[in-house]
Amino acid sequence: MKTRKNKTAIATATVGTNFRRTLLIIVSAILMGNFALSARAQCESKNDAFQSGEHVMYDLYFNWKFVWVKAGLASLTTNATTYHSQPAYRMNLLAISGKRADYFFKMRDTLTCVMGQKLEPRYFRKGAEEGKRYTVDEARFSYKDGLCFVNQKRTHRDGEVQEMEYSDSRCIYDMLTILAQARSYDPADYKIGDKIKFPMATGRKVEEQTLIYRGKENVKAENGVTYRCLIFSLVEYDKKGKEKEVITFFVSDDKNHLPVRLDMYLNFGSAKAFLRSVSGNRHPLTSVVK
Repeated sequence: MKTRKNKTAIATATVGTNFRRTLLIIVSAILMGNFALSARAQCESKNDAFQSGEHVMYDLYFNWKFVWVKAGLASLTTNATTYHSQPAYRMNLLAISGKRADYFFKMRDTLTCVMGQKLEPRYFRKGAEEGKRYTVDEARFSYKDGLCFVNQKRTHRDGEVQEMEYSDSRCIYDMLTILAQARSYDPADYKIGDKIKFPMATGRKVEEQTLIYRGKENVKAENGVTYRCLIFSLVEYDKKGKEKEVITFFVSDDKNHLPVRLDMYLNFGSAKAFLRSVSGNRHPLTSVVK
């Protein structure tokens, strides 16, 4: 691993930063399968879940002193594109806080990933605005000699640039490509308590992530529809190995594997995200409970 900095100052994490990172991990970590992947060939996966033109919307809520307040909106869109003259997919995630939430923190995030038709990571960009702070994270992926390489760069508003290179025999994911791949995995063999681990480029470094499968439950979304869902938890571990719940999320138990509800446990309170609408989905929503 090689690191280069043009300046030594690194911005201190704030409430807004913590929420933004949590939201991105939620959307990108959903339904990661228990498959060990390495190098380019093992980064490739068949797409059985989505198609070009899919558009999903979410409403975001926060709990401030036991009162739930609508905090903003998020959208996730997928379209066909080309990358280096090759057919590819382009996925965009937009998250915007509303005026009420802006009083506590301001969030204007735009994420873009480009992946090959076999869903292998190629390029990732995240532009994040929080108050007066604005950063752009980029990651470029390459494959050689059985290894996956990622070159990451963070650019600050004042011109400060931080760069890092990392390699792994496993596949390294970005925050959106992992979602695209994971949606095609078949969770039929999951057992309650199963732990799923994977490396992900999260800005200035590559971090290990852990998900735990919790079972199934019927969940009512913001659109008034009830879905049969798979339940997963994103957890963290302290120095003593004690487990801390970060997010509980509920994903449609059908071939689309769409996030229906997300429960977030943050340092400053709790938050929820609810499915508002979906269009252009590839498969019928057979998880709907009538």
